[in-house]
Amino acid sequence: MKKVFYFIYAVIFNFFSIFPLKKNKVVFLSPHNENFNDSLGAVMEEVIRRDEFRVVLISGRDLKLDRSGVKKTVSSVGRAISFFTVKAYHLATAHYVFLNDNFMPMGKLCFKKNAVITQLWHAEGAFKKFGLDIEQPEDVRELEKAGNAKLTYVVCSSEEVAPIYANAFGVSDYKVLPLGSARLDWFGKEINNDRLRADFDKKYPMCRGKQLALYAPTFRDNTADDERILENFDVTAFNERFGDKYALLIRLHPQVHSNVDIPDGAVDVCDYDNVTELMRLCDFLITDYSSICMDFAIQDKPVYFYAFDLDRYEMDRSFYFDYESYVPGPVAKDFQTLLNLINSTVSETYRMRRYDFNYSNFGTPDGKAAQRIVDRIIYNK
Repeated sequence: MKKVFYFIYAVIFNFFSIFPLKKNKVVFLSPHNENFNDSLGAVMEEVIRRDEFRVVLISGRDLKLDRSGVKKTVSSVGRAISFFTVKAYHLATAHYVFLNDNFMPMGKLCFKKNAVITQLWHAEGAFKKFGLDIEQPEDVRELEKAGNAKLTYVVCSSEEVAPIYANAFGVSDYKVLPLGSARLDWFGKEINNDRLRADFDKKYPMCRGKQLALYAPTFRDNTADDERILENFDVTAFNERFGDKYALLIRLHPQVHSNVDIPDGAVDVCDYDNVTELMRLCDFLITDYSSICMDFAIQDKPVYFYAFDLDRYEMDRSFYFDYESYVPGPVAKDFQTLLNLINSTVSETYRMRRYDFNYSNFGTPDGKAAQRIVDRIIYNK
């Protein structure tokens, strides 16, 4: 079915490619993140701020069918039709295209010679292996390679990870631009944290007066493992030990949370719109193999790694570096050890490792990555 979708989209797109490029048109393509709350969204805001371009958004939301009512169903069908027609036209005639993930039909699309296509990716640094560095079915790999061949540039967050990105995307070194992570610019902005927290407490009154602890595990490649992921986290034991001081928040990966219920005693923040804002609010993080750890490391906040299935996980999805000696925080492989680590001051001994981790993945962030990306890609400065 997907191959049919790719074929139909390519036929329509390639028809529209006979029309000339519009030099002031910029398309932001987000195949999976409909909220644009990553580097793609940050660059989009910078382009809009310049007020010189026509901006067109394309996202996975365009293909979501809403069956909750006749009007919503008709509206969602209309969006899907627009995705294959109007938005395919915009993509085919845009001078600049920015995207944040693999768009599988791309390998079959005949872009104009002067179109500038930039992959911003949806994560920073180099943690878990990704792209062409992981094992894939051969047909998926060929589609991905064909799509990457259309890229003009790949933006990464530091010079140290640039060679990894070149290999993961299968592109020449000169195409990889270490301009920084636009999404992380937000952490350098002046924010009224009191107002932010007051708004949060209004939405989640059970958290009022407590610090915020976030548990955010990533997905596994096995659906059954995903559905059992919270069976390994004892919410009751956590609250007995830390409930007076901390409210426990749980945010599951989008590929997991629709099939998993959040246990009583924890606050469900899976649908909290602005994940970067949430990272700013929380006091410490518990995760496993998720690159969300980078958001806490860049803020110099404690991160605890609960890797109860590390051996099995590494068999399915390996890392660029030795996990236990690389992550910017202590590692626990059982829940009691995790509780003991949180109750200790051991996270303070990881400050130097967090510094090294941050420099490797982000270089020296200055809060101007989005500006730098727009200047380099669009204005060729």
